[in-house]
Amino acid sequence: MATNKVSDDTFEAEVLKSETPVVVDFWAEWCGPCRQIAPALEEIAKDLGGKVKITKLNIDENPNAPAKYNVRAIPTLILFKNGEVVDTLRGAYPKNQLAAWIGGAVDGVA
Repeated sequence: MATNKVSDDTFEAEVLKSETPVVVDFWAEWCGPCRQIAPALEEIAKDLGGKVKITKLNIDENPNAPAKYNVRAIPTLILFKNGEVVDTLRGAYPKNQLAAWIGGAVDGVA
């Protein structure tokens, strides 16, 4: 399963009401580090299958969710479980660190 795009309009249904944990990647087209981690997130999404949903939210097109969750820098990854923020990771990291953070956070709240 690859990453899904979410928007302010679909955020509640796709993220907050999701049965599985959701990682939201807050990003923008102009953000080099955001583009740098995108392939790793795609691979992690496939590796973890149905255990976690990895989504992308473009902050330039969707200002409400970033404001609500205090996203001040990108990339920012926020993990949600049962509609609640479980953990936040800011910055670009290599795939192994991203996978360890996502896997650890998901295992810790599953």
